[in-house]
Amino acid sequence: MRRTRISGVTAITALAIAGLAGCADRPNDLETYYDETTPPTTTSAASDTPAAPEPPPNSVQPPVAAPSIDPATALLADPDLAEEGVRRAPDAPPAGGCLAGMPPQAASAYWRYQSGALLSQRVAAYPGGKAAEIAPTLGCAGKPVAIAPPPGADAASAWSSGSTCTMLVAKGDLLSVLSVAASSEARAIDAAKRLAPVAAGKLGGVQP
Repeated sequence: MRRTRISGVTAITALAIAGLAGCADRPNDLETYYDETTPPTTTSAASDTPAAPEPPPNSVQPPVAAPSIDPATALLADPDLAEEGVRRAPDAPPAGGCLAGMPPQAASAYWRYQSGALLSQRVAAYPGGKAAEIAPTLGCAGKPVAIAPPPGADAASAWSSGSTCTMLVAKGDLLSVLSVAASSEARAIDAAKRLAPVAAGKLGGVQP
């Protein structure tokens, strides 16, 4: 009976030693015992980068409507100035004063008196019937000259600076600016007042 117990203990001891020997042959690596561990997921760098905002659509400015009236049709013609004794001046003097404040697309014409005085005219179109509103904003300098709006005109005004008188006549979309540079202030004012109804008649005869 004692031999049987000793033999059993011996067998158990041998099995334990054999098990330890088997473990000793395996490398001491944690991955060996956790083969089912899921590797970390790598996130694409592109997904972490926020998408660039789309540029706003280009702002398109509405086209400027072309005036329905040709300003050149309101320029004074030779028959209109027959009593003034002027001749057409092909050379255009530098624009100044009220004339310089008008848009570049304004129609222009120039005449010379026999005395050497110069008559200048510029006509511009302001769509929407705003010619009378634009007239006070042109920056005419000088001493105001009293003038009543001629028949058919919406508004009229005049300024005297030295021996030059400038007159503005507005009707609807059209604004006509006349400037007379004479030998004296009185002559310039008289010429401008004579031409006021003539200029208004040209504006009144133009239909939009």
